[in-house]
Amino acid sequence: MNKQNQLSELHNSGKPYIIYKSKKGFDLYTNFSKKIVLSNKNIGSFLKKKHKIKSRSTDLYIGFFGYEILNNLINVKIPKQKSINFPKGIFYKPEKKINLSNNLKYDDKAKHKNSTFRININKNFYSKIFKKFKRKIKSGETYQIKICTKYKTKSKINPLKFFSKLSKTNLAPEAFMIRDNNYSIISCSPENLITKKGIHIFSKPIAGTVKKTKSLDKIKALKYFRKNIKETKEHNMIVDMERNDLSRICKPGSVKLSRQKTVEEYKDLFHYVSLIKGELKKNTKNIDIIRAMMPGGSVIGCPKINTLKLLNKQEKEDRNIYTGSFGYIKFNGDMRFNIIIRSLLNFKNMSEISVASGVVIDSNAQHEFNENYIKAKALIDLFK
Repeated sequence: MNKQNQLSELHNSGKPYIIYKSKKGFDLYTNFSKKIVLSNKNIGSFLKKKHKIKSRSTDLYIGFFGYEILNNLINVKIPKQKSINFPKGIFYKPEKKINLSNNLKYDDKAKHKNSTFRININKNFYSKIFKKFKRKIKSGETYQIKICTKYKTKSKINPLKFFSKLSKTNLAPEAFMIRDNNYSIISCSPENLITKKGIHIFSKPIAGTVKKTKSLDKIKALKYFRKNIKETKEHNMIVDMERNDLSRICKPGSVKLSRQKTVEEYKDLFHYVSLIKGELKKNTKNIDIIRAMMPGGSVIGCPKINTLKLLNKQEKEDRNIYTGSFGYIKFNGDMRFNIIIRSLLNFKNMSEISVASGVVIDSNAQHEFNENYIKAKALIDLFK
């Protein structure tokens, strides 16, 4: 049986599985021997636990941290919010790994009903929040802050069908999919937050978005970003913040820009991207890395802690997976985590897509509100 048939058979069996983008294609993880549902009480012991290394490709835990549990880990409180009671985080121990090509195929002849999405913040309410945060910026309480909006629809979905379609139309370097018994996540996340190999650690902040048009290619997009004061300020602030986060866990003088201000191309937009590297201090533990780096600053704002407090006070719904992190921790301590953006969570037959755009002193409310839709569009299009 070829690998593609294995994937289809696995999906049709109803067994849980995870697909994660690799350099050459996708890695498929399944046959889970353990499933750890995280809570504020057990996350510390989970991150500190030592494991026997058997030199297998499945010597790892793979899963996600939700936004709420990451706030709790760094002692940032979230007021009581409207909640769907989705788990704060889940990690799986796979016993089987299959390498797949980029060309995912899944034949599902069932027609999917077009869905109408409703947004939790309309343009007028968004503008009110925008003006409020502009005042916070002028008073010096924050320098940049991201307003989260959610697109929701009631729907049953076939996650593999959606993810296969997404991998053809909007292949992203941190894309992943989880299919479990009572939920699924489909993601075309572009942003790597942590790649740790031995004592070396890397982070790839993304800050800066422009809509694709027929007249705008990568070269012109780069010129646009360089000339745009607002986009440049936003990018510089986020890069400086993530350098600062890395400096807390890295040897003095080792944190450096490996690649600065390049452009990456996606289905509906271009992004402004940099790459930062560092060398970890001796005896740095996994929990130290998670606390220093999460939640990822590029999707929160800066300064991180104060901005998190402002966001949490304003937002009335829980973020669930959005701006959390998905990835794996190997038994040898190496890890890879993305930032969960451009993602669809389906739980209790409800699908939600959360997006955010940055507010700085030069921002325009109409532009940022429209940018949110551009970011959500690739996922909304899956329902057509």
